[in-house]
Amino acid sequence: MRSGTATAPAGALVGGRVRDPTAVGIALKQLLARNDITETRALVAANDAVATFRVLRYPAAASDAEVDSAIARELPLDPSRMATRWVEVPQSHDLREVYVASWDRAEVKNIVDATKLAGLDPSVVELKSTCVARAVTEPSCVVLDLSAEPMDATLIDHCVPQVWHNFHADITQDDNVAAALAAPLRSVLRFYKSRRDTEYGPHCPVLITGEHVLPTHVVARLSELVDHPVQPLPMPARVPADIRHTTYLTCLGLVMRRTR
Repeated sequence: MRSGTATAPAGALVGGRVRDPTAVGIALKQLLARNDITETRALVAANDAVATFRVLRYPAAASDAEVDSAIARELPLDPSRMATRWVEVPQSHDLREVYVASWDRAEVKNIVDATKLAGLDPSVVELKSTCVARAVTEPSCVVLDLSAEPMDATLIDHCVPQVWHNFHADITQDDNVAAALAAPLRSVLRFYKSRRDTEYGPHCPVLITGEHVLPTHVVARLSELVDHPVQPLPMPARVPADIRHTTYLTCLGLVMRRTR
């Protein structure tokens, strides 16, 4: 396996969005050349900032056409700017549970254009949250990525991403780290638990990943503040030294796709 990492030129990637496809494409092409990677088919994990997603439930007898109509009412988005697709999540015989994603056409086009400029064929573009949910071992948890810019939290329940939230937090001051991280985490947990059709229990852990290792006392205090276990995200096997753990986990989730 060959792998590598590179930093995008200043201003080319902002908040997970591709702002300069040409600059990103050139950087990606140089990365491939430096690592002698000749494969041209690409699976792309996109930052969740380019899309929105929801998990919706309908009566088991609802037809595909009825699901389409219900989703259109639930997500009244401009179809000229946003594209929407849904897939069924086989969780219950009593309900039709569907995962719905709507993405900004222009934002995804920038990702595709950058990939093609690097000489690659982007056969799949998928949200990072979906990839991570597929690869983590805990079926229900919150994955807190401290290495992302901005940081992000993904709540996963029954192996399906349910909530994604990004935020800025100052974790340089040791005496304030737990409180700085607890506020956005509590928002995510409170939002999801407010749904009437969930039973997200206090045993579901918060899994922290990132190059910044939190001290033991900060982790303990954070657990107290959010009322959930907090622990490091188990490191995937054979992670290259220069690859972020979350990035590697996301790539694993991509290759675990059942369809291409």
